[in-house]
Amino acid sequence: MRNLRYHLSAMNKSIISLAIETSCDETAVAVLRGRFEPLAEIVASQHEIHGKYGGIVPELACRRHMELIRPLVHDALKQAGIGFSDLNLVSVTRGPGLVGALLVGLSYAKGLAFGLNLPLVGVNHLEGHVSAAFITQPDLPFPLLALLVSGGHTELFLVQKTGKMKRLGGTRDDAAGEVFDKVAKFLDLGYPGGPPVEKMAAKGEAKYRIPVAMAKSGTPEFSFSGPKTAVKHLIQRLKEENGENLPISDICASFQKSIVDTLELKTLVAIENCKPASIAVVGGVACNNALRERMTLLGERIGIPVIIPKPALCSDNATMIGTAGVERYLNNPESGEWSDYLNMDAKPGWLS
Repeated sequence: MRNLRYHLSAMNKSIISLAIETSCDETAVAVLRGRFEPLAEIVASQHEIHGKYGGIVPELACRRHMELIRPLVHDALKQAGIGFSDLNLVSVTRGPGLVGALLVGLSYAKGLAFGLNLPLVGVNHLEGHVSAAFITQPDLPFPLLALLVSGGHTELFLVQKTGKMKRLGGTRDDAAGEVFDKVAKFLDLGYPGGPPVEKMAAKGEAKYRIPVAMAKSGTPEFSFSGPKTAVKHLIQRLKEENGENLPISDICASFQKSIVDTLELKTLVAIENCKPASIAVVGGVACNNALRERMTLLGERIGIPVIIPKPALCSDNATMIGTAGVERYLNNPESGEWSDYLNMDAKPGWLS
């Protein structure tokens, strides 16, 4: 094992760390002091690149990560007012995600940590999302029930302490964010689909019945392929009846209600089973205002605090990765894992 350059600042939690996130189509870099204080936050989106295709093209995402990662790291350090020599730790997303995209961030992080003789922490992207709740409120009571809703994942986790998550259930097919994208594509609303669908839904009425899949299963498992297909059939029927003059706002409102109903219902199932002391709603779809309002009201109704990070911390970002990485490191700073660069491979299917 290499003799890493440890610092006393790591032990008194004033550690300065660099965090890198490249799991999908955002190249993100952050610099943190301790677990929760961001000194620099940069996120470069690729929506313009992938929008014309209606979804993410992995090869294009990887190429863009390769172009951006080095200059963004330098920009983040400049924004934080520090140099490479001031860093104590490097954290990087190890999975889940697109394998090529993960490898770009992981390879850069490995080279940087090796060259600077620093500990390197590989972070689970989903754990990073959950960590965003602790950035928002560090003293959240345990056990914490985390509902993670994004373009690639819809999961429920029970968190007994920071860094220790138990998966309760997840989607058996499409993720919630994925079906927002698909419905937006059906209606020619563009990519990513979440914002335009939400915008149209706010103007409409949920007058069409879109089913809540697995509503009576009594398990914290999700399925969203049924609602997606129901919207597709609804659009086809309305076109046959009314031509191309579709009630897009009402379709979006009906679809969004079905998704929010499902997320609330399955959260209630998990609450009944696990009796959490607090609830967090995280991930990109947690930017949706209808979901934020519904889950806030749920917490008020049952008397459990509900934490939903600000939108910038819900979408993919490196600050959450840095928080999770510092937490893991501080729990065991002498671990040989932090210097085992060669065996730190990408884990594209890593759930928990």
